[in-house]
Amino acid sequence: MNWNPLTQVSQITNIDSESENETVVIFKHSTRCSISTTALARIERKWEATQPVKWYYLDLLQHRDISNTLATHYHIEHQSPQVLLIKHGTCVYTASHLDIDLDHILKE
Repeated sequence: MNWNPLTQVSQITNIDSESENETVVIFKHSTRCSISTTALARIERKWEATQPVKWYYLDLLQHRDISNTLATHYHIEHQSPQVLLIKHGTCVYTASHLDIDLDHILKE
């Protein structure tokens, strides 16, 4: 799976622009959390290269400031782990913990 690292707040503007023409998903991962590791593994197991989704990976322990900015920018509550589905600059779907499921993400 090709993850795009989300390491700078300034990338959020690019994500909004990219989401005008393609589906963008942000996965917020806590590297110390077993539930987060399980959610990540479930996504990666089901992922297929043909899926038209651009994936971003946010390490919450390294970049909590970005997670806080995402919550404000997209008007969502911070969760960990969490996925955000971005279309046309708007978060249209979010899921956290073991509710994170690739099939649900791709249906939105």
